[in-house]
Amino acid sequence: MGKNIVLIGMPGVGKSSIGVVMAKVMGMAFIDSDIVIQQETGKTLKELIRDLGTDGFLRLEDRINAGIDAKNTVIATGGSAVFGENAMRRFKESGTVVYLAAEYDSLIGRFNDLDDRGVVHAEGQTLKDVFEERKKLYEHYADVTVWQNSPDFRINEVIDEIIEGVRAIS
Repeated sequence: MGKNIVLIGMPGVGKSSIGVVMAKVMGMAFIDSDIVIQQETGKTLKELIRDLGTDGFLRLEDRINAGIDAKNTVIATGGSAVFGENAMRRFKESGTVVYLAAEYDSLIGRFNDLDDRGVVHAEGQTLKDVFEERKKLYEHYADVTVWQNSPDFRINEVIDEIIEGVRAIS
């Protein structure tokens, strides 16, 4: 294949879980961009957001994601990666961007606290606010959209849909 498959979507939709299995199935490498950020900084996402603030974290995330140089790799991005124009331009140039979409109601209960999860958000923003703000960006950048609403999804079924979608536009 050669090109990357870049997974975007809300926290809790399964980008990392699906991505690592998909990479194995397809014989591709796997990168979790949140882990790259943590490795490069020596801090957790939660610590970075606390120390840098939302805007500072988003600038750092954009810079590090834009610097990911990969081929034939499944890249699971952090939910806020779509705020980084440089990173998203790079991701679109290097592969196919797949939006793992979910309805808001299916996200409730997948994680309890935006701060504990290390989710970038403005003070006072709720999960619903974050969802509404990001949904437009996910849709804007997506080459392929795969719906993933069930908390007990079958990873292989989602992977099959992603592969089918990627092949359809290649």
